[in-house]
Amino acid sequence: MSIALVILAAGKGTRMESDLPKVLHPIAQVPMLLHAMRAGAALEPDEVVIVAGHGAAQVTKAAQAENENARIVLQTEQLGTAHAVDQARDALAEFTGDVVVLYGDTPFVQPETLERMVAARTDHDLVILGFHAADPGRYGRLVTEGEHLQRIVEFKDATEAERAITLCNSGLVACDAKTLFDLISAVGKDNAAGEYYLTDIVALAHDRGLSATAVTCDESETLGVNSRAELATADGIFQTRARADLLALGVTLMAPDTVYLAQDTVIGRDTVIEPNVVFGPGVTVESGATIRAFSHLEGCHVSRGAVIGPYARLRPGAELAEDARVGNFVEIKNARIDEGAKVNHLSYIGDASVGARANIGAGTITCNYDGVMKHQTRIGAGAFIGSNTMLVAPVTVGDHAMTATGSVITRNVEDEAMAISRIKQENKPGRARKLFDLLKAKKARRDKER
Repeated sequence: MSIALVILAAGKGTRMESDLPKVLHPIAQVPMLLHAMRAGAALEPDEVVIVAGHGAAQVTKAAQAENENARIVLQTEQLGTAHAVDQARDALAEFTGDVVVLYGDTPFVQPETLERMVAARTDHDLVILGFHAADPGRYGRLVTEGEHLQRIVEFKDATEAERAITLCNSGLVACDAKTLFDLISAVGKDNAAGEYYLTDIVALAHDRGLSATAVTCDESETLGVNSRAELATADGIFQTRARADLLALGVTLMAPDTVYLAQDTVIGRDTVIEPNVVFGPGVTVESGATIRAFSHLEGCHVSRGAVIGPYARLRPGAELAEDARVGNFVEIKNARIDEGAKVNHLSYIGDASVGARANIGAGTITCNYDGVMKHQTRIGAGAFIGSNTMLVAPVTVGDHAMTATGSVITRNVEDEAMAISRIKQENKPGRARKLFDLLKAKKARRDKER
């Protein structure tokens, strides 16, 4: 069966008090919309349609960065959820298969839950995702008879008996495309809010003799985000789950509550993560590595046995081979550090390659940017870079070569050579005393004039 995802992402999110569209606010450093898209991707959809509205250009950019084939349709007026889904009608005019409706501000629905919804379509025309709420509050209620779902009633339209029901509506729907849009065409807005409710399609299906049912999931999967406080709560829920997963996989977190993870962080067993480490998007750490305290990693790969930090920063494109060492106050960007190489102190290595077992002295900088373009620095295997060396790219230091401390290297250094580039030191006897006396006299005159 072909699958099309329709993801509703048109809301402004007034309670967020933000110029950023609500669905682009991040959880675990990934926009909420992308959480929904990635969950839906498990269904291997043939079509992905994003219904955008507020901030449509930003939503389009984010969605198509995740899936270049995602199609964007606009809901220019906010007339309810049925109206929102109906904006995908033309985009799916030629589609035959099932439509699964997701919400861009409901980031925790699990792929397995979506797969159960699709499986339930085998025996039912319409499938709704429901959950038993600890506090049903103002959720819409699912009115059932056995396994058959008869209707969904919104809280504001519900009777007291209906409000006592704890089986609630998540908003997610699975239905054949033609049936879904036929039902939506019959939805009216005779309700307390004067909106076109997607929930009304259940009663309409029942009246037409179609079969509807509810698949249930844990309430935590249906958590929606409508405010900064709810965003923080959602992010905390994600972090707690992700840390627990890592611990169960054999990763040591010395102070779990202080480690911040991205949605796609991958860490191998027997890796040790010290306190206050932040993982940005796109990080893979192999087994047996050590990430020491207060380090920040994003867009990088750390191989087995490598040691990072404390206070290190790995930026996008950093690639560390086995047993590499990146120490305190070192920044690596778009550079490969080969097996056993060491960059231990106070250095910046950007747009570079560092050969196996090379040693980079404290204060070394690859001067990679000329104000217009970036340039490469290549440091050979077994090379020794003296402390406070400036490597002005493009430049190559050969295998087993050496640079003298305090050098500014502007030309290539051949294998096994030593490069020295600094001004000859001269000592001037008595000059310091004379200079201090001159400065003190000048200060005294200035103080007197005041």
